[in-house]
Amino acid sequence: MILCGGSGTRLWPLSRTARPKQLLSLTGSRSMLQLTLDRTADRDRFAAPLVVTSEGQARPVTEQLIGTHAPEARLILEPAARNTAPAITLAALAAAPDDLLLIMPSDHLIGDVEAFNAAIDTGASLAREGWLVTFGIKPSRPETGYGYIKQGETLSAGTYRVERFVEKPDVSRAVAYLADGGYQWNAGIFLFRADAFLDALAAHAPDVLEPCREAITEGTRSERYLRPGSAAFAAVRNISVDHAVMEHAPNIAVVPMDVRWSDVGSWESLHEISDKDEDGNVSVGDTALLRSSGCLVHSEGPLVVAVGVQDLAIIVTDDAVLVVPRGDSQAVRDAVDVLKSRGDARL
Repeated sequence: MILCGGSGTRLWPLSRTARPKQLLSLTGSRSMLQLTLDRTADRDRFAAPLVVTSEGQARPVTEQLIGTHAPEARLILEPAARNTAPAITLAALAAAPDDLLLIMPSDHLIGDVEAFNAAIDTGASLAREGWLVTFGIKPSRPETGYGYIKQGETLSAGTYRVERFVEKPDVSRAVAYLADGGYQWNAGIFLFRADAFLDALAAHAPDVLEPCREAITEGTRSERYLRPGSAAFAAVRNISVDHAVMEHAPNIAVVPMDVRWSDVGSWESLHEISDKDEDGNVSVGDTALLRSSGCLVHSEGPLVVAVGVQDLAIIVTDDAVLVVPRGDSQAVRDAVDVLKSRGDARL
């Protein structure tokens, strides 16, 4: 089950409401969504994917299924954005009770698919027993932009009970988490039986479950699309799956994995995973860099020349130019907020 919502505001101006990050080809010829679908190619391991997205993205998402290993994927089209808990609930209600649901964001990169599949196999045995399994990423640095998972007692080889979920830390706490060794980055990847998740939801967030159940009942189905009823879905609380279920249920397990993961959530992370020249620059499109280092320059049209600059992200589209310190993703969000307050349509 692939979560295909969000707009990726930290990657503006490439990522827009009408062209969100998951539909962009940021690391090659295939979009983030297509790369995610490719990971489900093995039909001995995975059933055809179920993609949860918005009604407004139905056409571009369907078009992107062509040429992937999952052209037969089905879509649940949310009538409104309500965060990850309702999205996953719709998928769980559409599935058979004993189906194992692997929940994956559509806009993450996983470099080692073999290791990823091995982690899934490790978590599957617990999931079949009714555990709600999350997959933690082994930290490589004291990152302040991610939430963390504190692992507790060992359940089986390579699996642990989750002691607690931790919000994004400050630098000193992130350094301590890295030194401790018992903390994982929370990547938002889950595996559980559909009925186990719905039982937990009934116990901890019934105000999410019941409107979603009604929306599925009132919705329409075709061979490709499931459209939940809009009136019922409008009553669903906007809440993440972590806050609705994972932070409260007693049967939460974590499987740490080292799979060369990135959420490509900022210009800094895109620079980090991209091929660089001898000066640490990443260039895409019609660009020329002189006496510059550590820059990410991306042009969708006009020639961009950068001279004597360091550690900048310079992003040029046909209607916007962004110049920002490469590591300051918050500044991009601030800029988007300013444009929203002005009623700018280029978002």
